[in-house]
Amino acid sequence: MNQKNHSNNFYNKLVVNLSGKNKSCVLATVTAVIGSTPQIPGSSALFGKKGLLEGTVGGGDTELNVTKIAAKLVHSKKSGYFQFSLNHEIGDKQGPICGGGMNILIDANPEIHLPVFEAVATSLTDREPGILLTFFTQTETATTLTRNWLTGENWPEKSRALPEHLKEIVAAKLANPVAGDFKEIRFSEPGEKEKRLAFVETVVPPPLLIVAGAGHVGKALTHLGNWLGFEVAVWDDRPEFATAKNLPEAHHVFSGEIAQMKKMLTPGKDTFVVIVTRGHAKDAEFLKEFINEDVAYIGMMGSKRKVAQVRRLFLENGWATEEQWNRVHTPIGIEIGSKTVNEIAVSIAAQLIEVRNGKEKRD
Repeated sequence: MNQKNHSNNFYNKLVVNLSGKNKSCVLATVTAVIGSTPQIPGSSALFGKKGLLEGTVGGGDTELNVTKIAAKLVHSKKSGYFQFSLNHEIGDKQGPICGGGMNILIDANPEIHLPVFEAVATSLTDREPGILLTFFTQTETATTLTRNWLTGENWPEKSRALPEHLKEIVAAKLANPVAGDFKEIRFSEPGEKEKRLAFVETVVPPPLLIVAGAGHVGKALTHLGNWLGFEVAVWDDRPEFATAKNLPEAHHVFSGEIAQMKKMLTPGKDTFVVIVTRGHAKDAEFLKEFINEDVAYIGMMGSKRKVAQVRRLFLENGWATEEQWNRVHTPIGIEIGSKTVNEIAVSIAAQLIEVRNGKEKRD
């Protein structure tokens, strides 16, 4: 059984807005930063006639300024490229004091590019990465903004019209897609009145979080995982627990055969597995399916006695090597003195963030 709920990626929300009641809106994207800033390149926000609808370009004064600009552009329908300084003094009431700068592209006609955004959203649903390539030209009399969605499938055809040096950049990023990779390329020379830029955004599916167990901890972790930007799948052997109604913040809900669920989700290097079932037998059954997979993270909740029993079971039966077992985070979570269900879920979520952001690799 697989029950699907909503998707929480920005492009899905963008499509919902553009194809619904918020057709007249403005899309702002951070394209480059200098020094200390509140957001990173690729961060986007959608503004309607009454203000912010989705996302963020950093909050604070910068977002307030973008909101004011967006309120004008939603009527004029003239897109623009803006540079903001965040280098004000602490006593200056006129601006932020982060010490850096941000370039922001504001698309005043995102509804024109709805088919492109729909293609992005579809690829993310299918867990396929791609490149959103945007061209922007601004002269004294006019602005033009075009977008293309490039994937491994359409690249041979779409690449023909691109300049050779840009083709090399996009091809390299398609071959090795990295989440959050955003590049601003300026074609015009500094000082030129005409601005000609290209923006290369690598868009990858969110990491997949598989939660085994729809009890109290599993449910709390589903909420946190969704909030932290994971695509969340939950499995429980009890059909009455494994429902979309019980788990409204999960994107996939499964019961039944674990192997069938695994086949449908196709775990990979961006998959995080958390095992918090109702007993050690189900823990072992679920762990057995994933311990040999090349996933980013496997964690299992349990007492020292339970963990020792499951470890002995796996090693004695040849279900895992010592090296494979040592990859399992157990006891699970970061030590923060957790006592309540929600605190345990927070400690697990913190460990997921630590692994996702590569802290262990850096160490």
